[in-house]
Amino acid sequence: MIQELRIEDLGVISAAVCPFHPGFTAVTGETGAGKTMVVSGLGMLTGGRADPGLIRSGRPQASVEGWFDLGADDPVAAEVRAAGGTVDEDGLTAARIVAARGRSFLGGRGVPSSVLSGVVGRLLVIHGQHDQVHVGARAGALLDSFAGPHALHLAAAFADGHATLRALEAELAQLREGVRARAREIDTLTHALEQISAVDPQPGEDAALAAEAERLAHAEALSWAARTARDAISAEAEGEGADVIAALAAARRALEGESGHDPVLAEHAAAIRSAMIQLAEVAADLSAYVEDVEADPRRLAAVQDRIADLARLTRMYGEDVEAVLAWAAAAASRLAQLAGADDRIEGLAEQRATVRAQLGAVAGELHDVRVEAAQRFAAEVSEELAALAMPRARVGFEVIARPDADGLEVPGLGVVAHRPGGVDEVTLVLAANPGAPARPISHAASGGELSRVMLAIQVVLAGADPVPTMVFDEVDAGVGGAAAIEVGRRLQRLSERTQVIVVTHLPQVAAFADRQLVVTKDSDGSVTASSVREVSGDERVRELSRMLAGLAESAAAGEHARELLDMARRDAGAASSGVPLRAR
Repeated sequence: MIQELRIEDLGVISAAVCPFHPGFTAVTGETGAGKTMVVSGLGMLTGGRADPGLIRSGRPQASVEGWFDLGADDPVAAEVRAAGGTVDEDGLTAARIVAARGRSFLGGRGVPSSVLSGVVGRLLVIHGQHDQVHVGARAGALLDSFAGPHALHLAAAFADGHATLRALEAELAQLREGVRARAREIDTLTHALEQISAVDPQPGEDAALAAEAERLAHAEALSWAARTARDAISAEAEGEGADVIAALAAARRALEGESGHDPVLAEHAAAIRSAMIQLAEVAADLSAYVEDVEADPRRLAAVQDRIADLARLTRMYGEDVEAVLAWAAAAASRLAQLAGADDRIEGLAEQRATVRAQLGAVAGELHDVRVEAAQRFAAEVSEELAALAMPRARVGFEVIARPDADGLEVPGLGVVAHRPGGVDEVTLVLAANPGAPARPISHAASGGELSRVMLAIQVVLAGADPVPTMVFDEVDAGVGGAAAIEVGRRLQRLSERTQVIVVTHLPQVAAFADRQLVVTKDSDGSVTASSVREVSGDERVRELSRMLAGLAESAAAGEHARELLDMARRDAGAASSGVPLRAR
């Protein structure tokens, strides 16, 4: 709820602090004193138009700041933090500045006015002659709240199912629209995989074939080089090679002959012996190489053909055989996915049919619950309106399911249009007089009527659609006497569940308030300014006397004022004892 409202340079108000408390607060004052500025200030916090014409004459800007009692764990607090603001132990501050370039603040952080109104709008709702709340937009939610938990459960179930249906339909449409594209992709991938399968490349094959082709192309030169090297180091060969081996043998023998005198010579002799063994092994390997290497034109041609086949694949599908094989694996996986699309379409179509049938059943049940609740609601609100000097008015919810050839099949309703909230178009309507057509309430009610209608609705809804703070502007317009007392009683009863702030000019209404704020106008001869103060005791009696007779010091009016206050206290006592409102 709101704890305090600060206003600076708004209209006739230079500076004012409006303290608010739980329960029912009445705002009163002489005509033109600035009562409407209190409502305007609250309205600016909930997204009302920040009219520069409201800036006090001679001032550069006007500002309003509200302090709300809001716990850190409240869901609204999470929205504040998401907007970059803070909710501290003292609650939440919200502010609006009216200037050439207006600004909005939430929890100490500058925010767009839409964010400010979205958050504060969940904490405070205004009903009045300048009502900024489009009640029609919330008609469905109001009716479901009144209908009770079963309706809310059905509405939530339908919303979830509707979202599921929309997702299924979107996927189905996407799959069906891509039939030709999928067929082309399947043909392309199939042809590519057939090409790769026909060649059947093996990992590392391209590198091995390249080495083999190089060897076959130079077979004669390789064979000559191997023979020459073998003969040069072979002990069995004649000529220079034999001399090398013989020289090594002579060197080894010389060293071994004297190695007994110095171990160093023995080490060198062993090294020469090891070299002779290695040369012998190399010679043997070269002999085997010479036997293996031979010119084979047929094999060379076959290898070159195979290399050409692999090159065609690598030009199209990868830089080497490994890349080609990786592409083939991915293509095979994609092909399997594409091939299963038809099965997916069939499965989605079956799932869609199931969801539509379930939604139809839920929608039919929700429609019946809403229609029954709408009838109950109309009867209860009409009873309240009769006590609020609108006995001939009829308010209710119009629940209509409109036919739609592409809609949802609902038992008992046929094929009808649907949306996330169900198949019903729910409209809050008012027929102000018998025989008058029922029209949407925002178009059928005057300002004062709308306030009384919303009061009656809120009394009937009671705790079904709770809002922390409700503000009524001129809710008593056009009523007086006993009807005004009934207005006061209902506001008092409503304040048992929510904070109620009412701007009123009727003492019968103000007397029922727990606290009363008075807007007073002062003038220094050239400048007129208004201030706001809370009155109690004799001061409150004098204010009620002024409202009754125009004379604050009238003894008769004072007695009447005390009588009204006593009656209101008795009513409050009866309410706390559990006596139903309609029984009083």
